[in-house]
Amino acid sequence: METVKKSWLSNLTVQIFIALILGMGLGVYIHDNTSTSFATSFSGYIKMLATIFIRLVQMIIAPLVFTTLVVGIAKLGDLKSVGRIGGRAMGWFFSASLISLLIGMFWVNFFEPGVGIQLIDVDHEAAQEVTQKTQDFSAQHFIEHIIPKSIFEAMATNEILQIVVFSIFFGLAAASMGSYTEPVIKVLDKVAHIILKMVNYVMKFAPFGVFGAIAAVFATKDLGDLLFTYTKFLAAFLVGIGSLWLLLLVVGYLFLRHRLKELLQRITSPLAIAFGTTSSEAVFPKLTEELERFGVKDRIVSFMLPLGYSFNLDGSMMYMTFASLFIAQASGMHIDLPTQMTMLLVLMLTSKGIAGVPRASLVVVAATCGMFDIPVEGIALILPIDHFCDMFRSATNVLGNALATSVVGKWEK
Repeated sequence: METVKKSWLSNLTVQIFIALILGMGLGVYIHDNTSTSFATSFSGYIKMLATIFIRLVQMIIAPLVFTTLVVGIAKLGDLKSVGRIGGRAMGWFFSASLISLLIGMFWVNFFEPGVGIQLIDVDHEAAQEVTQKTQDFSAQHFIEHIIPKSIFEAMATNEILQIVVFSIFFGLAAASMGSYTEPVIKVLDKVAHIILKMVNYVMKFAPFGVFGAIAAVFATKDLGDLLFTYTKFLAAFLVGIGSLWLLLLVVGYLFLRHRLKELLQRITSPLAIAFGTTSSEAVFPKLTEELERFGVKDRIVSFMLPLGYSFNLDGSMMYMTFASLFIAQASGMHIDLPTQMTMLLVLMLTSKGIAGVPRASLVVVAATCGMFDIPVEGIALILPIDHFCDMFRSATNVLGNALATSVVGKWEK
């Protein structure tokens, strides 16, 4: 009995959910029983646990992407295979993005959560910080974000898409040289396995990171007031996220059948970490490991996931149309259907160049509002509740990328 209890408590998913509950409880206690200044100070210190965990993960993302992707492409062996897998991947990504945007647009029009909303104090300073980031939001910035001018700079700043571009060229060049590059590929393969071993060590700190992130938020936010004020917004958003999950799982079942259950069991820990830390990037190494254990070939995982983290953020896409039209509704603007469809296409394109940007979804929403003459200052309306929405959309991003990688892996047998 003692052995069973010990093994149950040693499960990472269980530890993360315990950390979620404890962090929530401590945060609420600090908020309700201490001064505002103490709660703010406490939040800053306890959040360092989450910062440490996320930085530990970021430390291994760049070398992991480079080594696994180069080895994977070298094993694929030719440009034709890379093109076939890349074509299937982009077909899935853009289809999923379009559907996610449509779901957000449908539910925000159906529930109209922005109509007649009674708002609490909003953080205009934070809103100004977000809107300032939209000044670099252009075609030039998009190209610069994709094409690296230095692989060392890309690795130093964890620009996943830039690392992917360099790794594809490096892997194809290595594959074209045949047996001459085998020693290099073998070394990179061994380095990749060492980094994956590091993932196990880093993930032991995940419960502490989740605990710190949750406690920091609940210590400074009055959850009761937030939920009362934003009940309609949050309820409509959760219906949208729920319907997106349902659709993703149905499509996943059509391709994976009975193995879908096994996949969900494997990615429970990554989902919980993404939910607790509001960072889908924080689970990139763990998700890589779990998908390979699920049976997807390492060459597919190493190719699909980095692309997915730039092009396949389903939860964030759904939120973008939802939040943009919510701001329009709260501002008393009527956006006709043709304009909404144009907005959807703009979001489809502009959202692809900002992977890795802090609060990327808000930056895209602010930029889109500016393009369609919706008051950009309205971004302040969603800031108070954005963290809680981010928890759900981060977990959805992880689910979407896990399904995409698994399905393409099955297509490639």
